[in-house]
Amino acid sequence: MGKAEFFRKMEDLGLALSYDNVRVKTGHSEYLPIHVDLLTKFSRNVPLKRPIVSAPMDTVTEHRMAIAMAKLGGLGIIHRKLSLAEQIHCVERVKFHLLGFVEKPICVNENDTVEELLKRREEKEYSFHSFPVLNNEGNLVGVLTADDFDFCLDLKVKVSTIMSKNLVTGAKDISFEKAFQKMKENKKKLLPLLDKSNNIAGMYVWSDVKRTVAGNREGHNLDVSGRLRVGAAVGVGEEALERVKQLSEKGVDVIVIDTAHGDSKSALWTLKEMKKLFSCDVVAGNISEPESARRLADAGADGIKVGQGPGSICTTRIVAGIGCPQATAVYNCVEAIKGTGIPICADGGIKYSGDITVALAIGAESVMIGNLFAGTDEAPGEVIMKKGRPYKFYRGMGSLGAMQESAASRERYGQAGQKTGKLVPEGIEGVVPYKGEVSLVFEQLVGGLSSGMGYVGAKDICELFEKADFYRIDAAGLRESHPHNVTITREAPNYAAQIEEEEL
Repeated sequence: MGKAEFFRKMEDLGLALSYDNVRVKTGHSEYLPIHVDLLTKFSRNVPLKRPIVSAPMDTVTEHRMAIAMAKLGGLGIIHRKLSLAEQIHCVERVKFHLLGFVEKPICVNENDTVEELLKRREEKEYSFHSFPVLNNEGNLVGVLTADDFDFCLDLKVKVSTIMSKNLVTGAKDISFEKAFQKMKENKKKLLPLLDKSNNIAGMYVWSDVKRTVAGNREGHNLDVSGRLRVGAAVGVGEEALERVKQLSEKGVDVIVIDTAHGDSKSALWTLKEMKKLFSCDVVAGNISEPESARRLADAGADGIKVGQGPGSICTTRIVAGIGCPQATAVYNCVEAIKGTGIPICADGGIKYSGDITVALAIGAESVMIGNLFAGTDEAPGEVIMKKGRPYKFYRGMGSLGAMQESAASRERYGQAGQKTGKLVPEGIEGVVPYKGEVSLVFEQLVGGLSSGMGYVGAKDICELFEKADFYRIDAAGLRESHPHNVTITREAPNYAAQIEEEEL
């Protein structure tokens, strides 16, 4: 029985399936997991070297997560609870990360004392020692580096007495390659950039430039200019259009219309206007029905996000009583827009790496993940201790806290004008185990997917989709799939022992 026949039979039986209800059949294989090709797309013009995207949630993706995702070959979507200025700042941090370029360097005045500057550095928690030095007229007169501080024995002296005055500068539009050569030839650790009025317009830092040149960027998800790719989430309406206008000017690679119901009048209008006004790719969602996928495709979507209610912190299906289980939702939407070239991103419901194999075998070209990344170093928030174990805070964008704090969260769930006391949450707040660096989680997910492809005998994601067939499993089959009749004494990096709620 082929995949189409399998899902058709499930539909005839009136069944909609989640990832837990299915397993992919194994087949003859000539490929080892380390040899499979994971190249795919998030949208028409935004490729992924690995098919994993981090969710636009305030406890998951800001610039640190987006940088890590792109360096690992995936993609991060900056959440929209941020102000426009904050969201732009995050995008800029990602786009300039590899280039060692500082768009708005922190400058100091030549009359500041070294002691004042060091105190300011401590208060602001600056992690760097390099500063352009300006005079009272705002003109560049010198630079400070870590060496200048190291050899300063009297902290009461003015910055002007220890700064380097032998300046080498570059034009505002100098290329990364020319900046590297100029710094190398002149043995300069800082290269301030000046505009036509001789005002500071940016700065290159040698340590970052050198790391970029020497580093292996083969696995990074890069744009045509060699910068890390990044996406940003927006809402609907005029405010969303203004966000896209400014974000696109800053080089964002893809816009995600982030709504709980992507098949709505406002979402479709916003999508059509964005495609009319801007050239960047637009991914629209979220939906779970094939007719919705067709409407978004007809409206010009470059990618579609499927998933209404499968997330671990989402209560939409319980509160609103709607939504299709994720495996069936993905299959139906993939089939509905087959031949259009529009990729489907399966958003939500990923608990283990095997779920990624299932989602891509069904026909998604990428998955979006929140929970598994929320407990990592790169996710916003601090590590907290509960019962002797480390955790990080995680919440849905439809949780009461998120909706009370942010108009963007209220608007996402169609409650923009609702009074705070009458909000109807569609998500919860909680904690997830601390997991360390996100790369550790990411590599386990990719490794599990690669193993799954090896079992199927698929050399790439396209072949995984073509070859995949499924078993439907019941509750007993799911129990058999998990470890059983044993007490776990040492957790595997890709399978943690479940902590009971009463223990927290």
